[in-house]
Amino acid sequence: MARRILSLWFPRLAAERWLRRIGGALPQPFAVVGETGGAQVLVSLNAEAETAGLRRGQPLRDATAMCSGLLTRPADPVSEALFLTALRRWAGKFSPWVAEEPPDALVVDLTGCAHLFGGEAALLAEAEADCARLGLTLCGGLADTRGAAWALARFAGQSGQPLRSGDDIAQEARATRSHAARRRGWERGGALPSAASATEPQGLIAPPGQTESVLAPLPIAALGLPPERTEGFTRLGLRTVGEVLALPRAGLARRFGADTVARIDRALGLAPEPISPAAPPLRFATRMQFPEPIGTAADIAAGIDRLLDPLCARLREKGRGARRVRLQALHPDGTSQWVEVGLAQAADQPDRIRTLLAMKIETIDPGFGIDCLRIEAIQTEPVHPVQHRGHFEATADAMTRQGGTPRLGDLIERLSTRLGSESVTRAHPADSHIPEKGSIILSAAWSEPWAEPWPAANPPRPLVMMRPEPVQAPEDPTPPARFRWRGRNHETRTALGPERLAPEWWLDDPAWRSGVRDYWRIETATGERLWLFFAHGGALSGGWFAHGIFG
Repeated sequence: MARRILSLWFPRLAAERWLRRIGGALPQPFAVVGETGGAQVLVSLNAEAETAGLRRGQPLRDATAMCSGLLTRPADPVSEALFLTALRRWAGKFSPWVAEEPPDALVVDLTGCAHLFGGEAALLAEAEADCARLGLTLCGGLADTRGAAWALARFAGQSGQPLRSGDDIAQEARATRSHAARRRGWERGGALPSAASATEPQGLIAPPGQTESVLAPLPIAALGLPPERTEGFTRLGLRTVGEVLALPRAGLARRFGADTVARIDRALGLAPEPISPAAPPLRFATRMQFPEPIGTAADIAAGIDRLLDPLCARLREKGRGARRVRLQALHPDGTSQWVEVGLAQAADQPDRIRTLLAMKIETIDPGFGIDCLRIEAIQTEPVHPVQHRGHFEATADAMTRQGGTPRLGDLIERLSTRLGSESVTRAHPADSHIPEKGSIILSAAWSEPWAEPWPAANPPRPLVMMRPEPVQAPEDPTPPARFRWRGRNHETRTALGPERLAPEWWLDDPAWRSGVRDYWRIETATGERLWLFFAHGGALSGGWFAHGIFG
């Protein structure tokens, strides 16, 4: 069976997505504005803006000068990608083999599917009608190859227009045209001889087996080459794909690169160009409908027990574990409530999830009753089986596990459920000589404990560190015999140091603008062990400061 590929291009996708949000078409020019190279440019236009002479890639200031009534909205690449994904799901009605071509196109493998819609023309007409109801502009192309379908969707009906170029023989000065008369036709700027017939494309559908004849009259840009390659062909006086196809392959590869020849081969079907459809997302959810609305915490807990077993069975079947679980309660009036819990480690056991959801039941207001409960694992991760280990490892494991469940993980999960996952953190060592940067703070739910021994500081660092606090003492690098700190007078008993630390010269840290520091371990007459430093001064004045307290 011959392969047939459909390319669906939405040339005004970003603009029409905005128009759908604000209620439909506008009678005035409208454009979506994005940034390119630090400048604001038009990235998508409606039909009225194109009629006014605006174009994609045009600077915004030039566009507003040409069209004072231009209405604009900022580009939103994330929302546009989600909208394209929604269109991919719609295109699944034509074939299960659909892939996205960001930012504004889809490609569909229609092999063996067109007859279900009455033929290729009827299928394309149905796609256009669907898009018209959605308020979207659609350009479709159907051919034997992906490259040819892409070209038809964007360039069907266009012919190669001559562009002025200093290398084109047709633009030579009068004094050199006498030499051009003795050259062959295509050397004087005429069309190159083509083995393919230069017939115009028959609409947007290329008949089977006629890929080359359909591509031949299209402009060179229809090959999908980089702009510099297309410009290179134009400088040689070439205008259409057919003229490029007539060139010797060896010279073409030598001058324009092997990737250019490979692109041409893919467009003609001489080299494979597969379509990789997006895999359907893994969804893990269970729901229970009640014959009569429920309203007590015990009934909700019983419903959770009934739902968790099939949910976890599906997770184990796919080798996944839940990291975030959502419980949704639907009310008879159409409203709903939901709560979420997070797990420190991916889990596929009901007991791990049940305990956390039970802590959230009290936050659900049953109101006039709950007629449906739904539990969904909204975030999952692969779960690997635990390998058997020896007696030593098993004994060490028993110190941290109980019943196969990590005790620390349980603690993190319960604290995160009560306080929020952002409130439960752990520290990891960091590679920095700056005292306050010796560790980094990570979320405990999304990080593993530091597996190695904590790097020993030499000299040791204080147990408690704070922002540098001023110390009233003589401005002398020698440790003061007496000083005043936090409203109290202190007398130095011993002083150990100094340890000189310099700021990170590649960063402008406001806390280190007082220059190089000399750190001293000071023990006072009353037993306090402090970490003081003398700042030698820089952008700010120096002096003595307290930075930490030893335990």
